[in-house]
Amino acid sequence: MDRINIAAPAFEYDAEDPEGFRAGLARLGKLLGAKESGISVYDLPPGQAVCPYHYECGEEEWLLVLAGNPTLRRPGGSERLEPWDVVCFPRGPEGAHGIRNETGEPARVLMFSTVVVPTATVYPDSDKVGIWTGDEETDVLVRRESAVGYYDGEV
Repeated sequence: MDRINIAAPAFEYDAEDPEGFRAGLARLGKLLGAKESGISVYDLPPGQAVCPYHYECGEEEWLLVLAGNPTLRRPGGSERLEPWDVVCFPRGPEGAHGIRNETGEPARVLMFSTVVVPTATVYPDSDKVGIWTGDEETDVLVRRESAVGYYDGEV
């Protein structure tokens, strides 16, 4: 496949996503074979979020509102967005963000990002860090409190 029309993408919903995070996802970059950038469209029913509040350590992300009025949370507070609003999230804590639909109508957003592997994602609300290596057997999501010293366990 060499093109996808985002007017009606085939959304996937993960049955394991908890209430509040049940957004539909269409990973267009993956479907089109992209390696260094990613683009996804999210369908946000009322009361649902794209993912937990987070920031990326290795990737820059962009948001384009396609429909509806999702709420964007950033370090400085929250604001209601409108169709065609565009926002860039730089790497690091200043780029922390969360996108949630707090209205009674559906919303749809497009996220674009660089793809960096390996990378890390930080989740400030739950104090977790995800390390994404490109190998699911090696990837890990941990609470920062579980940190150990550099030589811990070495012989």
